Amino acid sequence: MRVLFVGDIVGSPGRQIVRDRLADVVAQRQIDLVIANGENSASGFGITPRLAEELLKMGIDVLTGGNHSWDRKEILEFLPHEPRLLRPANFPEGNAGSGLYLGTAKNGEKYAVLNLQGRVFMTPIDDPFRKADSELAKIPEDVAFVFVDMHAETTSEKIAMGWYLDGRVTAVVGTHTHVTTADERVLPHGTAYITDVGMTGPHGGVIGMDRNGIIGKFLNGLPARFEVASGDV
Repeated sequence: MRVLFVGDIVGSPGRQIVRDRLADVVAQRQIDLVIANGENSASGFGITPRLAEELLKMGIDVLTGGNHSWDRKEILEFLPHEPRLLRPANFPEGNAGSGLYLGTAKNGEKYAVLNLQGRVFMTPIDDPFRKADSELAKIPEDVAFVFVDMHAETTSEKIAMGWYLDGRVTAVVGTHTHVTTADERVLPHGTAYITDVGMTGPHGGVIGMDRNGIIGKFLNGLPARFEVASGDV
């Protein structure tokens, strides 16, 4: 099975490049399953029901999330009705939506997508390691492909998750920092791993946002409104 994972889609530039390029890439590479992180698709902060529907119609099969999944309050009522839009599974019980999706790819192979979020330098939510155990236990034995989006700040926490799940899942892919790492590898027991796939968006700013606002905040320390950058998508 051929799988395409699209790193964090940032704002309208990120959505536009997906709209322009995804169908061709899927056709040329004969992709069976498309997964994308969409938590930054609404002006860099969160995702709306309309944008989720647009991205799914573009050919994305499953959308994962992260700490920005909750930025748009209208998504709370939408999450229970769209199982293909995930949020991290280890947010406390009772929150809207799910962090696990089971589906069937174009080639007929069954798959699972699990979305987790780290806790180091992030909101101290439930333990992603133990949550991974409980969520994996829900996956039927006939599901051969299990993909994990580990949305976390630190390299160490993501690498630890890779080792923890080695041999139990097909791939552990890191998201969140928007900076691609060059440590892709296959772990000893067969799990594919990369610390961060980077972002799908404008690279002319600072991790997708306009550089002037970011630099200004570093210089004066005052709150600033960040806007999505443009160019070099």
